[in-house]
Amino acid sequence: MSMNRRTALGAALGLGIAGTTGAASLLGAAPAVGSPARRAALAGQAPAQDFAIGVRQFNWSRGNRSLFTKVFYPATGTPGGNPVPDAPLADGVFPVAHWNHGAYGNSDSYASQTHAIASAGFICPAPSISDNTNIGSVYGGEWSRDVSEVITRTLALNDSPGSPFAGQIDTAAGVGVSGHSMGGMTVHGLLTNWPDDRIKAAVPVACVDMGNPAGLDANVLFIHGDQDPTCQYSLARQAYSELSAPKAFLTHVGADHAAYLNPGFPTFDQTQNTLVDWFRWSLYGDTAARDRLPGGATAPGTAWEAVLD
Repeated sequence: MSMNRRTALGAALGLGIAGTTGAASLLGAAPAVGSPARRAALAGQAPAQDFAIGVRQFNWSRGNRSLFTKVFYPATGTPGGNPVPDAPLADGVFPVAHWNHGAYGNSDSYASQTHAIASAGFICPAPSISDNTNIGSVYGGEWSRDVSEVITRTLALNDSPGSPFAGQIDTAAGVGVSGHSMGGMTVHGLLTNWPDDRIKAAVPVACVDMGNPAGLDANVLFIHGDQDPTCQYSLARQAYSELSAPKAFLTHVGADHAAYLNPGFPTFDQTQNTLVDWFRWSLYGDTAARDRLPGGATAPGTAWEAVLD
């Protein structure tokens, strides 16, 4: 990305090159769900009903960078309500689908997204990036490297002696990555300047173009408001145009930087529908989820574009 784009983004943030606005103060808890949990999915079929959610905490790091991480996951018990600390995992083997916060955020800032991902049948690590207002670290690749480290640590839980996740993480499916604002930029960085070839699904939300595609074999879904005053919509469109299929773009027409991530916003459901079904298709191979995408994305106030072949 050219320096003039960085300068323009910094000006929009009102913090020069040092920070951006996340959605931490905007996001509530995940919507309640009331359907019974089910066991592991068959290959090519994601779980059709929701799980209860567990959460475990890990004090990871990369060099001198703290990577405190909450891992949300499908748990035994009745779906709905808050994640249960250290709850037993549900029966099954589950892919990893990561979520990354924006500036001023942490592991709990995007509960609606992390809880929805976990309840749908994914292991969802959500780190608290140590320098969470430093956009220079995003442009320098530190956040993208942090996410790669969190992915490595999460996958290692499958084989770690005594790990509560032992034998229940699908380490062969590839991984998903998603995030908002600076977290969305981090995701695009993992597809461009700091590639991680384990990534099979990516959902950058409210991102800007971070560089030329690295040619990863990943399905990429962009989500963005076309009146975003913080991360320019046209830069996300440029990033989309540069990628090969499979790819898709969900536009929230008239929406700003983060409103569509909030329960109660008119097109919130379309955000959640596409986010979760994108991971179901990409990581479980669930073609029914792929076929649901246009209908799940469509509503007054959205525009859907996709090249999936």
